Amino acid sequence: MFDKDFVQYDIQMSVLFDTILVKVDKELNIMENIEMKWCQSCAMPMNSAELFGTNADGSKNEEYCQYCFANGAFTSEQTMEEMIETCVPFVSKGEPWPDEDTARKEMLVLFPQLKRWKK
Repeated sequence: MFDKDFVQYDIQMSVLFDTILVKVDKELNIMENIEMKWCQSCAMPMNSAELFGTNADGSKNEEYCQYCFANGAFTSEQTMEEMIETCVPFVSKGEPWPDEDTARKEMLVLFPQLKRWKK
C-alpha cells in the first residue's frame, strides 16, 4: 500500500526541481547533471557553496542557506507559516509558481517535508 499524498508530493517536487534544473541548464548552457542541494528551511536551491549557511565554527552548512542559517543558528525565529509568507514574493512571479496563491498552496505542501519543519 502506498500513501497517495506522498506520491503526489513526490511528483510535485520532482516537477519543480526538474523545472528549476532545466532553467539553470538553459541559462548557463550547462550540459551536465547538477547535484542540487535545497535549503531545509526555505527550499531555496543552493547550486554553489557560496549559498550555504555557516556553522558556529565557520564551516559551511550544506543543509541550510546563508539567509536562513549563519554562525550555527537560524537567522530568524519564525514559524513555518511566517517563513512561507517571507518566501512568497520570491517564488510567485512565474519562477517557479505563477502567482502568490499558487506559491503559498504549494509551499504548504513542500515545507513540512523540510528538515527544519518536520514534526
